[in-house]
Amino acid sequence: MLDLVFRTPRIWHPHLPLLAHTPLFSRTNMLVRFSFYIKLCYYIHMRISRLFSRPRKEAPKDEISKNAQLLLRAGFIHKEMAGVYSYLPLGLRVLNNIQHIIREEMNRIGGQELLLTALQDKEVWEKTNRWNDHVVDVWFKTALKSGGELGLANTHEEAIAALMTHHISSYKDLPFAAYQFQTKFRNETRAKSGIMRTREFIMKDLYSFHTDEKSLDAFYEQVSDAYMRIFARVGLGDVTYKTFASGGAFSKFSHEFQTICDAGEDHIYVNTENNIAINEEVYTEETLKTLSLDTATLDKKTAIEVGNIFKLGTKYSEPLGLMYTDETGEKKPVVMGSYGIGPGRLMGAVVETLSDDKGIVWPESIAPFKVIVTGLGDSSAVREKTDELYEMLVRHHVDTLYDDTQDRPGEKFSRADLFGIPIRLVVSEKTLAEGDMVEIKRRTETDTDLVPCDDIVALVK
Repeated sequence: MLDLVFRTPRIWHPHLPLLAHTPLFSRTNMLVRFSFYIKLCYYIHMRISRLFSRPRKEAPKDEISKNAQLLLRAGFIHKEMAGVYSYLPLGLRVLNNIQHIIREEMNRIGGQELLLTALQDKEVWEKTNRWNDHVVDVWFKTALKSGGELGLANTHEEAIAALMTHHISSYKDLPFAAYQFQTKFRNETRAKSGIMRTREFIMKDLYSFHTDEKSLDAFYEQVSDAYMRIFARVGLGDVTYKTFASGGAFSKFSHEFQTICDAGEDHIYVNTENNIAINEEVYTEETLKTLSLDTATLDKKTAIEVGNIFKLGTKYSEPLGLMYTDETGEKKPVVMGSYGIGPGRLMGAVVETLSDDKGIVWPESIAPFKVIVTGLGDSSAVREKTDELYEMLVRHHVDTLYDDTQDRPGEKFSRADLFGIPIRLVVSEKTLAEGDMVEIKRRTETDTDLVPCDDIVALVK
């Protein structure tokens, strides 16, 4: 079977014969060999010369936000129209890495992943009066050829409450939480801020279902802690604050998670000692008294909202008939919570917050690749050593982008900085003259070091 894989022109690759002689590709474990081959081909094809997306020298003149300018210049996204962006290969890798972190944290607190429909039933939304454009003014609606009207979901509270009427009947069914990564559509009057405020975007929305407010309160705090872990893992933990905001009808406060950044649209008052903040919209004497805070301990900051959590109570369960029977046989409405993070918005916030004058600076946890490898010069010795270094990193499952172009050194270095890859490895006549050495530079540092090639994997893993 393996011989056929290597000899079939459709999937053959010149690096595969090298792997056939490695211990991993022994003939005693064909499934492992084949799965590794599939993964390896994915890495091998990530060479800059083979990427269809190309970096630009300048961003489009109509883009004013830093995140859109840099992501467009780097070829991570493509602007289809105002407020609508496509994610290209490098950008999609970042987006997927962010979603992976969010997914891990949602699973950690017991969330069950599902996928709801984007098309929404008018009758369901009429039960909560939110089909009305005067109540929700961001609908995209469309007429069916057979008659009737549908909407493109801007959120999913109604949809999931209606769904759960088929799955919740008893207190024994509660509590639980379900979440999704789903495309939302919002007919914003003016889309702005690059990928942070768009008309089409992916949202991670989590919904929890409980018998009472005590159960909701306990899970609400679990989600809050999970959100702070997410923001820490994507590199924003030190500048993101749990922020008291308007709570609506069922609680005094809801909470936003606000990242300090000059590009933000919100103003918050931060208490760095307690790591909490208050949104300007609820910044009143009553709020300060309730939270035992003094104006002298608060600093006004501009911030980007990167997440929010709400206690919905029975706002949606009552009109949609989402009921359960308690221990005494009495029917009661299910108590709900709602918790949102936009992965694309979070990606934009990272760019706005961490980038520098050279380009994007990705934390390793979400970078499209951990390492970028490049060779300087056109000698066969440099080319062979660069190939060898790249193949070694791929064999050890290090996410690696290979700059195999013939561009000048300055162009290669500028591109690596613009892409924001955390580690740059360089092979040149100079490094070869020093022995079997490789130049290493981290994106967040200015100095370079020479490291033995054999030490590279341990250093970057």
